[in-house]
Order: sequence, then C-alpha cells, then structure tokens
Amino acid sequence: MKLSVNNSAIEPEGSTVNLEQAVIHSGVKDFKGLAVAVNNTVIPRTNWSSFQLNENDTITIIHATQGG
Repeated sequence: MKLSVNNSAIEPEGSTVNLEQAVIHSGVKDFKGLAVAVNNTVIPRTNWSSFQLNENDTITIIHATQGG
C-alpha cells in the first residue's frame, strides 16, 4: 500500500494498514504531543488503531512544541 506522510512516500507492509501502524512505520517513536490528519481531517488519538487507511491516503503528522 502506498501512502504519503508529510510529503514523503511510504509503503507499509500488508494490504490493510491502520493509522497507528502508519505513524509508527514513518519513524515516530513517541506519540506525546502529536496531532495526525488523514486527507486534511484530524483523527483523534483514540481512533488511530481502528482507523483503516486506503491506497494513496495523505497523512500529516504535526508535533506540538513549546516556545514563544
């Protein structure tokens, strides 16, 4: 399956991939402070493991930071 994560192509193994698997496959190790959107729709963290992705979905991962 081909996906786009922050404008980089990834190909997780398997024909069905959930959002949590894709985030991990993209290299994220710590979920603290993350916001994730699929095709410009924010997906709550509680739904990541049940949210099934489709071929060519676009995932945007945003890390919250402190500062001013």
